[in-house]
Amino acid sequence: MSRVHDALRRAEQDHDPEGVRRPAKGFAPELADLLSEVEEVPFNPAPDFLMIDPHRPHDAHSEEFRTLRTRLNHMQKLQPIHSVVVTSPCPAEGKSFTAVNLAMAEAQLTDNPTLLVDFDFRRPVLHNIFQLDRSPVATDYLKGNAPLSAAIKRIAATNLYVLPAGSAVLNPLELLNLTKTKELLEQLPTVFRWILLDSPPLLFAADANLLATICDGIALVVRIGVTTIDSVARAMQSLCENNVLGIVANGARAGELYSKYTYYYSSYYSKDKRGHKELEAED
Repeated sequence: MSRVHDALRRAEQDHDPEGVRRPAKGFAPELADLLSEVEEVPFNPAPDFLMIDPHRPHDAHSEEFRTLRTRLNHMQKLQPIHSVVVTSPCPAEGKSFTAVNLAMAEAQLTDNPTLLVDFDFRRPVLHNIFQLDRSPVATDYLKGNAPLSAAIKRIAATNLYVLPAGSAVLNPLELLNLTKTKELLEQLPTVFRWILLDSPPLLFAADANLLATICDGIALVVRIGVTTIDSVARAMQSLCENNVLGIVANGARAGELYSKYTYYYSSYYSKDKRGHKELEAED
């Protein structure tokens, strides 16, 4: 039976009526003040990375990620999902792009602290995307060389927190197999409403498969025109747990999306009352 189904059976014991996870057994007391202890850094994304802009909410790709956020938040109301592995069958299909922008969309909501974790210890990218220092980072914490509060950074004026991986390591599976890693992922939901993990592709490393066994769900990213049906099938078969929350289709032609949303908003905000009523009827 899947972890999601197992978690549903434990929901009454592990969650209060508002859906906030109670401290797990073995909860680390130092996490209670974690949010107030982390360093705040300026929002300074790499200029060549396509990130949603909170000041331009009607951009097509912003709309798409808010739609994805809405669906994910709805699922959280139905079952206790807090930690999600964002992965793909193969490289270059948009898993990091999806993880970053979904985290940004979640962090735009009030009282919705979101932690974006780089657990791709083979090809880490989050420190470059947010232009953060390479140390201290997740690997430093897991090795016992730095406290968690020093490894996590808060993006200024947002609810987004980032735990970068830093430089690539030679033994990623050994780090992920540590008891400390499992305990961390079990305890983080007592502090953050969402924990989104960027991980290596399923068909090129066992890391995502391992993370899938200790997280609440998986979001599988595929790229339109690139990912094959065979790759998706093999990726799904590789998972030893049935906790795939859904598949995110990346790579739709920008022209189609912008055309759709331009029509929608120009129609919606039109002063033509008749057109406004027709649009509402179509919805």
